Amino acid sequence: MGEFDDVQRAVRRHAQARQAEQRTCEAFLHALYHALRTASGPGLPLNNVTLDFTADPDARLRPAPLGSFHAAWLRLGLCEVFIRVRRLEGAFQGEYGVSGVFRLEVTGEDELLALARQLLRDVAGMYGSGPDNAAHLN
Repeated sequence: MGEFDDVQRAVRRHAQARQAEQRTCEAFLHALYHALRTASGPGLPLNNVTLDFTADPDARLRPAPLGSFHAAWLRLGLCEVFIRVRRLEGAFQGEYGVSGVFRLEVTGEDELLALARQLLRDVAGMYGSGPDNAAHLN
């Protein structure tokens, strides 16, 4: 049972760090959700934006090891966007939609609003550029 015990000790030893990383990534996703709600500008909230945390379908281990992605679905009215984020070298690195990627070292209000607006532009571009691109969303 030596190898089994080694796995159990390793999982327990890093439990607090994993939980802290998960809370940090979920807080980032929640902040992005709020940025999306205000992306149209002051006094123009987008009320039809929701956030649903989900397991990352690419995760092959549970609990997720340090450095793993944490995921959520962002509902933007009539469409949903899958977003994944992780901490890497002190920054938030993420992916969304078909090919959207980002890296934020600073997560202030301005940076989150810029990311939210970019995400909205990218999603609008995917739907607005014709049937060939819309097929990639499924």
